[in-house]
Amino acid sequence: MSRPKNQNYKGHGLSKGKEREQGAPIRFKTALMNTLMDVLRHRPGWVEVKDEGEWDFYWCDVSWLRENFDHTYMEEHVRISHFRNHYELTRKNYMVKNLKRFRKQLEREAGKLEAAKCDFFPKTFELPSEYHLFVEEFRKNPGITWIMKPVARSQGKGIFLFRRLKDIMDWRKDTRNSDDQKDDIPVENYVAQRYIENPYLIGGRKFDLRVYVLVMSVFAECLLWSGHRRQDVHLTNVAVQKTSPDYHPKKGSKWMLQRFRQYLASKHGPQAVETLFRDMDNIFIKSLQSVQKVIISDKHCFELYGYDILIDQDLKPWLLEVNASPSLTASSQEDYELKTCLLEDTLHVVDMEARLTGREKRVGGFDLMWNDGPVSREEGPPDLSGMGNFVTNTHLGCVNDRKKQLRQLFCSLQVQKKASS
Repeated sequence: MSRPKNQNYKGHGLSKGKEREQGAPIRFKTALMNTLMDVLRHRPGWVEVKDEGEWDFYWCDVSWLRENFDHTYMEEHVRISHFRNHYELTRKNYMVKNLKRFRKQLEREAGKLEAAKCDFFPKTFELPSEYHLFVEEFRKNPGITWIMKPVARSQGKGIFLFRRLKDIMDWRKDTRNSDDQKDDIPVENYVAQRYIENPYLIGGRKFDLRVYVLVMSVFAECLLWSGHRRQDVHLTNVAVQKTSPDYHPKKGSKWMLQRFRQYLASKHGPQAVETLFRDMDNIFIKSLQSVQKVIISDKHCFELYGYDILIDQDLKPWLLEVNASPSLTASSQEDYELKTCLLEDTLHVVDMEARLTGREKRVGGFDLMWNDGPVSREEGPPDLSGMGNFVTNTHLGCVNDRKKQLRQLFCSLQVQKKASS
């Protein structure tokens, strides 16, 4: 790829033709003043770049991506934190559209049994465009609860529940702007989704799981991604929960996924828990496969997605949504430590320092995965904390001495480099 001659292009990285020298400072840039900034500033050999300075690594926001990506030339080694059309998975209506299309494709090519593996999202319609289809489905099942969600908002904003068509008539009328208003007031699209009325409860409370999935590349044939194991169990939405008078800012209401797995194993046994976590793996893989052909995979891009998953009383996981910019602001000391580890491991996998060999199957809290599932490891079954010798499909929620694993990994890499030099 040659450097564009158009003077509107801004170049980042090294001068053309030069390779990045081993040990040279890594220039980073970000506008996010939270845990991410702390991690970047404390990473050895990384230096912060402000304003219009050239950078090697940019944890950008989606607005920068939309306005600047097509006008920015990047050298081979440069990395940014979003795929240019990440919204194919993170906008609620696009996510459902892609999943529906992929399910039909699987049914044509592999049969109904394989297509059924995509039945992990509630029945959903986009409004106003699919209003008549929604009404037809609504009348087939009177009395059930539906939930309305704006397609491009987050943190529970604009969401409401309803059981009668009359409850959404005012909303529908608002979308019918007169012709002279359409240019000034765009119609806000919503999705109407069947509400899951039998959620699994802990202590009488509803919750969802936040699982971070790091996608390094999306190609036509293979898809590389990793799932971080130190995750949150949100006992209701934290952004909403903070407004509660009994919210404790230091303790919050989050569990590590490891604790959640142990809790379920004690209640339902390891076999049922293994099935649940295997079904969660299937959600990550199938949802990413559904956008393989539409996501623009650029070697400069990676993405840390935040998956929100609800578990029902039958231990079936449901995909609620995928976030392109999951919150990296800590709500407690424990949350800060979790997100620090998450971000450190993300940078380890992105590997601006070029320390990894490309053959690693695990880096800190991340497991390597492909289209056909997790990459197995030869080091034996994981520690399931007293749950027996049942071998897990992945190690999501299992005991993991992250620091020990990283020490062994990078020590081994140093030994390999010395032996080869």
